[in-house]
Amino acid sequence: MANTGLNGPYKLDADTISKVVTKTSAGAYALGKSNSNGGLTVHRIGRSDGDVADRLGDYIGQYAEFKFDYFSSAKAAFEKECNLYHDFNPPDNDIHPDRPDGTELKCPRCKALD
Repeated sequence: MANTGLNGPYKLDADTISKVVTKTSAGAYALGKSNSNGGLTVHRIGRSDGDVADRLGDYIGQYAEFKFDYFSSAKAAFEKECNLYHDFNPPDNDIHPDRPDGTELKCPRCKALD
């Protein structure tokens, strides 16, 4: 099984987000629930190009737990999101991740955005 390389898992609630996601930054995340191996069964992946904490808040009540990490740019967060999408094929992601607004970035793994 692939490893997300993200921090967590953490409970997905407002208190936990405010305690562990302390920077306003681009970031990528995985949402799901803990499994018997102590990891996260990934149901959805995503990213924020500017404030990962704010984006995680959109999913409170929909998923039990999250993993995340900060990235230095929207490009880096997008590339991580694409790699997570291809590694985990999360069931709640209906389509390939979209590139950041105003860019022509391509997925590092496939030709979906060519």
